Amino acid sequence: MSGKNILIVDDTETNIDILLDLLGETYEIVVATDGMTALEIIKKEEIDLVLLDIMMPEMDGYEVCQKIREEHLTRDLPIIFITARSDEESIERAYKIGGNDYITKPFKTLELLARIKTQLTLKELIENLERLASYDEMTGIYNRRKFFEVAMAMFDDSKENLYAIMIDIDKFKKVNDTYGHPVGDKVIKAVAKIISENLCTDSVLGRVGGEEFAILCYSDSINAVNETMENIRLSVENLEVYTQNNETVKCTISEGVVAAKAKMKTIDELLKAADEALYEAKGAGRNRVIFR
Repeated sequence: MSGKNILIVDDTETNIDILLDLLGETYEIVVATDGMTALEIIKKEEIDLVLLDIMMPEMDGYEVCQKIREEHLTRDLPIIFITARSDEESIERAYKIGGNDYITKPFKTLELLARIKTQLTLKELIENLERLASYDEMTGIYNRRKFFEVAMAMFDDSKENLYAIMIDIDKFKKVNDTYGHPVGDKVIKAVAKIISENLCTDSVLGRVGGEEFAILCYSDSINAVNETMENIRLSVENLEVYTQNNETVKCTISEGVVAAKAKMKTIDELLKAADEALYEAKGAGRNRVIFR
């Protein structure tokens, strides 16, 4: 578990020193002496676990925990309350507010270490499961389920300057039939890599079918979106994938681009429109971008 970052939130210097001595050689320790500072640290730094005191001025540990749980990015952050309060009401409230564990002072060293290790192990397991459930194993981009989940949130947040793009590898069945599925997989991975590398960081990309990809992005300029998509198309057109026999495999892609409209009620409507633009590109001869 070395290399994990633990945030200690306590306004008593003696308590902080004890925890630093105990944990400092095994973990990277960050310290906050009040709730507001703790929340700022969590926003800016990658924290793996919080050791949280309850009794602090201005903002107590319960409020800190509640605010951590309200934020999407930190709602699953492990929080262990470590406090002198041992009454049942305080313990019950700590768990109800979102605490993962509760340790009373004075704590037993081995017990504290074991509980920290347990929470960090659980966090790692959950992250691994989340990755398996969210990412396409072959390409490393979002799978269909996760793409739709994130895309739906983007669509519901704002349709202004929102674009949907559907991309399909042209005549992909021929690649599989001619060179075999392992080469086909190499083509899919190479195309996914090109798309990923050409998109801006806040774009959402997913593999939504065997050789089909979907993108959602925001842009102030239709021309900028079309330029990006054209660059992707050209990069794929110039792509060369090699077989075990050193044969060169080439491919192209077709793309359908659509701007979200106020009258569209669901993400499915937007993606359906992009899919129609994609099939228009296919019908017009493939290897092209159609904007609707």
